[in-house]
Amino acid sequence: MDQTDYDCVSSVEHSIVLISANPVTLNTFTVQRRTMNMKISVLLKFVVYTGAILFSVLSPRITAAQEIANDILLSALKLEQPILLCGETVPVDDPQALERFEKEMLVSLGNRSQVILWLKRTTRYFPYIEQMLRENGLPDDLKYLAIAESALRMHAGSSKGAMGVWQLMPQTARKFGLVVDVNFDERRNLYLSTPAVVTYLKALYERFGSWSLSLAAYNMGEEGLESEILEQGVTNYYQLYLPLETQRFVFRILAIKRIVEAPQNHGFSLSPGDFYAPQTFSTVRVDAFTDLPLRLIANAAKTDFKTVKDFNPEIRGHYLAAGTRSVNIPSEGEAGFHDRLTALIEADTKIRSQRVYVVKEGDSLSGIAQKFEVPLAALLIWNRIGLRNVIHPGQRLVVFPASGAIQTDPKDIEGDESG
Repeated sequence: MDQTDYDCVSSVEHSIVLISANPVTLNTFTVQRRTMNMKISVLLKFVVYTGAILFSVLSPRITAAQEIANDILLSALKLEQPILLCGETVPVDDPQALERFEKEMLVSLGNRSQVILWLKRTTRYFPYIEQMLRENGLPDDLKYLAIAESALRMHAGSSKGAMGVWQLMPQTARKFGLVVDVNFDERRNLYLSTPAVVTYLKALYERFGSWSLSLAAYNMGEEGLESEILEQGVTNYYQLYLPLETQRFVFRILAIKRIVEAPQNHGFSLSPGDFYAPQTFSTVRVDAFTDLPLRLIANAAKTDFKTVKDFNPEIRGHYLAAGTRSVNIPSEGEAGFHDRLTALIEADTKIRSQRVYVVKEGDSLSGIAQKFEVPLAALLIWNRIGLRNVIHPGQRLVVFPASGAIQTDPKDIEGDESG
């Protein structure tokens, strides 16, 4: 033990001796400890007493709310006869079919926040869907398929690759005329995908002869359903053993129909102002000789980039691919749009020609971005390249450095070299 250890021990011993030799100090500690215990005891009694009062006051209210909720759920299961979907009778007199329906009804009503979003979105998207179904002689109930598939979300996607309001697979979308590539995914656009879905549903009905089977085929695929029909020797959807998701699918659509048709019967009271307004826009034709930045279209339409993307969800990335394309813009930006766009394209082309950096030996994308003090992501957007793209000496890259950010030889920028 070194001198420091001896000093520490000696100090502790000295403190103990002082406390032991001073009864006043010991009495003070004892009093403080008893006072603290009394305060804690009083506090605990207060908490318990307050909790008891709150429970006695709120318990009846909670119980009443639970009873109301239970009554709503139970009333949702009471069915009149007959029950129809797409004009076809659903055999809810069959105990198994009734149980499948009740499950979907209760599951749907259990997610009340999601149901509210369904209802609020219907006024935005259902008018167009209803129009397309009516014009093509299809049952109005098919509009509920869009809620079952995506909850009316434009960008809804699945792990299997389905996309959009109607959750079309890429190969199915292309089969019915939609573009799905690196530049566009028309499954995301309700106004482009709905006509394709209408054609698809017609083909399914012609093939299977009933809407319950057509909806099952929509969910699991035509070949898969036809195989089960052939193997089981059954042509009635409600008697077929199918993948569990498909066995639930038609009943889920039926549950959605009953909730949306009479939300007040299921505890949802929305006023007219609670619903989302329909999208209103004008459609313009854009002839692009090269890939066109969407910000130029937004500026020409007197709006912002986000609005252009929201009105045209099928456009991928920050550019409209070269070619002729119909683009939706706010109606107030339609007058004079093409003149403004032409002027903006000319100005942008001139600026770009003056903002070209020639890649040198040893350059990297991150190094160039750092050199001009711009985000690497911005450099990738300006040049429509990916992070994994390899750049080569002599390659020309467009750079829009921030004002005053260039701290390098002006000759690095072709426009500065040419004057």
